Amino acid sequence: MQSNLRGRNFITDLDFSVEEIETILDVAWDLKRKRAMHEPTPYLRDKALAMLFFYSSTRTRAAFEAAFIHLGGHPAFIESRTTQISHGDTEREIGQVMGRTYDGISIRHVDWGIGNKYINLVAEASPVPVFNMQCEYYHPFQILADLMTIMEKKGRNLKRKKMVMSWAYAESYQKPMSIPNSMALQMPRFGIDFVLAHPPEFKLPDETIERAKEEARKTGASFEITDDMEAAFKDADVIYPKSWGPWMVTTDAKESGEIIKKYSSWITDERKMALAKEDAIFMHPLPADREIEVTSAVMDGPNSVIFDETENKTYICSSVMALTMA
Repeated sequence: MQSNLRGRNFITDLDFSVEEIETILDVAWDLKRKRAMHEPTPYLRDKALAMLFFYSSTRTRAAFEAAFIHLGGHPAFIESRTTQISHGDTEREIGQVMGRTYDGISIRHVDWGIGNKYINLVAEASPVPVFNMQCEYYHPFQILADLMTIMEKKGRNLKRKKMVMSWAYAESYQKPMSIPNSMALQMPRFGIDFVLAHPPEFKLPDETIERAKEEARKTGASFEITDDMEAAFKDADVIYPKSWGPWMVTTDAKESGEIIKKYSSWITDERKMALAKEDAIFMHPLPADREIEVTSAVMDGPNSVIFDETENKTYICSSVMALTMA
């Protein structure tokens, strides 16, 4: 167990070592047990957390707010449009002002080419830990909640377990690539045989693929990329479909929309789920475009663990903040 995590930021999935993540998971399970037993966990009593949102949220906001309250502190929800950011507050000023006012800063900013840079610049100026609630490249708290859920369902030893991260068709908007990008970086570190399935236009950054393959080599896991959704699903232990935009090809919304329309067959339905193992679990970070991205029969079916993921994010948030802010 690695116990000295105080003062650390959590911005990318590789900010913590495998051993440190195992500590985060251990603490998360302990906090979950204590919550179930109605045991108080006031590790951050009298502390305050800034939650700065440039992008709407349901589950991430709920998880961070509830987690910090469970720890005895006060979370402050701040919409960027209610601040003076649009009138000139720079990243350095936000880092200094919020860092001297609050005990931690969490930020959600997914604008392409802007969000991750913004969070890092705030972190450079901040005297307190900074947490990434999602940017255009990374969603580290979500991925640890997913990892926690997989371990609860499949055991902590995940070697030789096959996980499919699949692109999914969705009409609502051009979604960030942060889920598949983070997933590809984190899951191979735990020995998972990782399959990334997507149409040709929906590639992840080259540096992500190179690092993911390196992490897979370290653990003896396999890392595969395919444009065949059905072949990917065959004999899988974990199915995780998610829509994201063709960001590596174009950032133009109209052009992206035309590309996305070509792949309406990339839906996770009962027939595709039947290709996976009988006890395969279905995962999704939500929200999902029902009957377009995934059928309700799959989302609400016996293999779905989508609400377990949601619950576990609260305990991952509690764990990271307790370890870094106490």
